Amino acid sequence: MSQVSARTVSSNATESNVHRIGVAEVEPQSTGRVQEALERARTRIAPLWPLESFVAVNPFLGSTGQPFEEAAQSLRKTTGANLLMPRQYYRELFADSRISKQDLAEALESARDLPDAPKSVEDLIASLDETPDYREAVFKSAAEVLDATHGTEHRLLLVQEIAKWCAAYWDDGQSAWRMPWRNQSLYPAWRSAAEIDRTADAMGLEGFREVVGSLPSDPVETIEHVVTTLGVTDEVLDGYFHRALFSVQGWAGYARYLGWHAELGGTPNDTVLELLAIRLAWDYALFELQEDGAFRDAWKHAVAAMEAANAAGTLDRALTVDAILQAAFDAGYRRDLLAQIESQGAVQDDEARKALHAAFCIDVRSEVFRRALERTSPDVGTTGFAGFFGVPIEVVPIGQKHGAAQCPVLLEPKFVVRERVAGVDEAEDTEILGLRLLRRRAATAWKSFKSSAVSSFVYVETAGLAYAGKLVGDAFGMTRPVKDPNTDGLDSKTVQRIAPDVSPGTMGGRVTGLTFADRVGLAEGMLRAMSMTEGFARLVMLTGHGSTTVNNPHASSYHCGACGGNPGHSNARVAAEILNDEDVRKGLRERGIEIPSDTWFLGALHDTTTDEVTIYDACAVPESHAEGVREAKAWLKDASEMARLERAGTLKVEGPTASKDVISRSQDWSQVRPEWGLARNAPFIAAPRSRTQALDLEGRAFLHDYTWREDEDFSILELILTAPVVVASWINLQYYGSAVDRGTFGSGNKTLHNVVGTLGVLEGNGGDLRVGLPVQAVHDGADLYHEPLRLNVILEAPTAAIDAVLAKHPNVQELVDNGWIHLIALDDEGAACRRDPQTRLWGIVQTQAPS
Repeated sequence: MSQVSARTVSSNATESNVHRIGVAEVEPQSTGRVQEALERARTRIAPLWPLESFVAVNPFLGSTGQPFEEAAQSLRKTTGANLLMPRQYYRELFADSRISKQDLAEALESARDLPDAPKSVEDLIASLDETPDYREAVFKSAAEVLDATHGTEHRLLLVQEIAKWCAAYWDDGQSAWRMPWRNQSLYPAWRSAAEIDRTADAMGLEGFREVVGSLPSDPVETIEHVVTTLGVTDEVLDGYFHRALFSVQGWAGYARYLGWHAELGGTPNDTVLELLAIRLAWDYALFELQEDGAFRDAWKHAVAAMEAANAAGTLDRALTVDAILQAAFDAGYRRDLLAQIESQGAVQDDEARKALHAAFCIDVRSEVFRRALERTSPDVGTTGFAGFFGVPIEVVPIGQKHGAAQCPVLLEPKFVVRERVAGVDEAEDTEILGLRLLRRRAATAWKSFKSSAVSSFVYVETAGLAYAGKLVGDAFGMTRPVKDPNTDGLDSKTVQRIAPDVSPGTMGGRVTGLTFADRVGLAEGMLRAMSMTEGFARLVMLTGHGSTTVNNPHASSYHCGACGGNPGHSNARVAAEILNDEDVRKGLRERGIEIPSDTWFLGALHDTTTDEVTIYDACAVPESHAEGVREAKAWLKDASEMARLERAGTLKVEGPTASKDVISRSQDWSQVRPEWGLARNAPFIAAPRSRTQALDLEGRAFLHDYTWREDEDFSILELILTAPVVVASWINLQYYGSAVDRGTFGSGNKTLHNVVGTLGVLEGNGGDLRVGLPVQAVHDGADLYHEPLRLNVILEAPTAAIDAVLAKHPNVQELVDNGWIHLIALDDEGAACRRDPQTRLWGIVQTQAPS
């Protein structure tokens, strides 16, 4: 695709140098200003990952360069979206003492520079009883103005048509017949099809095909032509482009994902701009096909209103008050949490060597299980670390050429690891690959038969009753778990021997495995990042996590975000294999890390729905550790029971069979809420485990073990702030957005979801691709379960070191300075100070109400 920086306006982009709109004449737009606005528009939409790797994304990603309060105003003015809860929500929090006068005073002080803010706490309390008159979005598309003028529904039509086009163009194997224009990039393909598609004509837009055919073939030239024809001035280009993309934000998000993925690999990508060209081409066609003066006058007034709103730039008073109330809510939660940390103090370290030390992902669901496991025995300790264990790999299943990226989406996989069956000779390996290939071909043929235009009817008539038993079994939770499609066709004994292979090799011309230097480097990096450089237990369990659910298009969102929306067992197994390698341990000794000869690392997986833990590669455990593994399994079983009972309460599962019922939910195809995922997440804490071990953090905290005195150059602190903190903020803000504006930033009711193109979901049978989380992920059916709190990042580290890291990374600093996350530092006693977003100075947090 051609790039914005290389664009030039062709001489035939416009029919003349002046276009008439009503009675006003406007000059063509400045090419440079349009291109600058397009570059900004490209990043205003948050990427939307496909269902197979659906990971949490900050829906406000394009707004984090603005202060939180200004972004709330800008989003409402431009798109009509909400960044804050309704006033009634804060009123109820105050009535329930979840927001105190002290919290209001702190929030009001932080908002001292906001225009039109209440003058006192009393004024702020009085505003709780107000019924705000929120302003509607000012920025409009031509389609919206036309609908408002004539009572038509052209905006709905164009969204429906663009969405249908995108679903067909990007279909990833769901449809049996492929689109013939897929060899072209998005905009030229759409333009070719639109010139022969009579749908618009049938909907009353006669001449649509001819108008589209008159547009330039280049997407950016089309955009420049449209904004010139419509008289969209330079001052409102940003808002107009954002409004247009936001009207198809689901598919725009997917286009942004394609760009994000390409740019990680160093390839520029204009897919978002091509989609914008399609969206604006509809505005242009509607404008050209409507000659009446009423619409032209209405559009001229709309452009003037956009210019006036853009020039004003002041905050709506109602939004100012709501932003202060939200800050007070954040402060109240923060005050209570920090008071807990300070009053409990640090647990004294037990000098005795542990029998089992288990490392879990920092995911909030791990906090519940870690707490339970630590209660089973004083011989057990736990650690929190990013669930990919610092091993950025692509794991290729048996019989495949490519696999999933098992690392955070901020990274590209650095290594390719193929799965193989352990202990097989060449003949058996060939036989296994043949079985997998045969199974794949059979599955493809069967799918084609079931879904083809003719045989699908025969299939339903002849085989439909054969599925009665399965439907009954699914309905009553009696069906066995679905077999992994990557191992389908292999017997259970063979499946048990499948393991990731880290030895160097090649596959299809690609280098696989890890060199010795790679393994030593990864081993040192993960151990130092986990603050695990001494005092090793006899058994160290590296525990990834995944989730068991059925009939759930968003299943990957319950897996490990640090593993790219995949279960984390492969990373854990690779890390364990590396650390058990004697040669690697020798290399670590040369780097100052001594792993005792009797320490053995285990790879494991924590199922966050059932709270069961599976230990892998048990057959490789030395006989000297066999009894220790049996003991560890007993501890894990007890911890699983405790964790399930705790989670049962949050899921409203009661009675003597509660633990069993939590497990059965994972296989219930009608269950809309098999688990709560990361709902109610609120703090990120990077500190020694001793700082939080005495606390019940209710499964709300991202827990990352960190000891700053072992971090001589603060490189680990830098890693924490630039990777886990950013990922946690994405998760936090995705849940926040899905709670504050479920219609805009959530994906609606999951019982109405239909998968499209295997990429995403529609709510119902049409419309735009839905973004964010289903309502069932944040709401329990009666009340909002997820509390929309901005992430409190709590670091036990010197403030000077934190400031130094922020100064090096503007993208993280803007999250703090613009109020998207709150940053707190703990001293050795657990006392806290908070970084003021405006002054960038640190101030003591008062955890007790003033006397």
